[in-house]
Amino acid sequence: MAQTISGLHHVTAISGPPQANVDFYVGTLLQRLVKKTVNFDDPGTYHLYYGNQNAEPGSILTFFPFADAGPGRAGPGMSSAVAYAVPKGGLNAWMEALAEVAVDFDGPFERFGEQLIALSDPDGLRIELIETDRAVAQGTSADGTPVDDGFHSVTLWLDTPDRTARLLMDIFGYASAGEASQDGETRYRFIANGRGRGSAIDLITSDAASIGRQGAGSIHHVAFRAQNDDVQMGWQETLRSHGFDVTPQIDRQYFNAIYFREPGGVLFEIATDPPGFATDEPMETLGQELKLPAQHERLRDQLERILPPITIPKGPSR
Repeated sequence: MAQTISGLHHVTAISGPPQANVDFYVGTLLQRLVKKTVNFDDPGTYHLYYGNQNAEPGSILTFFPFADAGPGRAGPGMSSAVAYAVPKGGLNAWMEALAEVAVDFDGPFERFGEQLIALSDPDGLRIELIETDRAVAQGTSADGTPVDDGFHSVTLWLDTPDRTARLLMDIFGYASAGEASQDGETRYRFIANGRGRGSAIDLITSDAASIGRQGAGSIHHVAFRAQNDDVQMGWQETLRSHGFDVTPQIDRQYFNAIYFREPGGVLFEIATDPPGFATDEPMETLGQELKLPAQHERLRDQLERILPPITIPKGPSR
């Protein structure tokens, strides 16, 4: 196999009003706001990026916060959950910290030999914290809660997982890592070559009756890593040769992107690592100022009037 996917680059979701979103991901989950920009296709709406302290691929969760968004709902053909990796021995501290600020969670329970808890963000997006020996703490908060190193996995809810599994294994180079069934749900795990940050993908089928709907609290797309443009173009050629309808390369300012629908209906992206998030502001001050792509810079005065102000809570101490 000429190339394999090493793991996730980012996950993009939809939220309601931005302040509650920032308060939760920075103030509660101790993520860093690494970029405050706008939706390139709808510049009157923010595009907020959260990640680890070094803003590394595999840690980036982004949101389009639409103030008037209706509620979304996970269902077949959608990604239904995103999971952060917690360093071994750190889950108890997270449970204590969440209880202290009255954030409800389910668990702990075990999945594929790992302990985890599950909670919801302010719009109902399912977030999991999974304790794993593959995670490395980047520091601790003031109360001693370990700050994670990025993603553990995402979950894709599918009617039938077979063709998606074949894409992951035969094209992306993932390996099957287990199957488990409980309470009407069957889960299949796949691990990327290298087992690094964001290397796991779970596919689930469920007896629960649900029709998915994009809206606040739903995941819009899942992005995988490509080390550079040449690797990304290789993936574009490979996917097209297997019959997938892949977009041309699109400049997203901080990475280049190609998109396609996987067989189960989830929107997949392959995004380049470069140029990264420090291309238009220093790493030390990421996320503090509104950054606009060149095509929207002429709208700055107008956008700064209509975009709601955001207060960034204090992140984890170092």
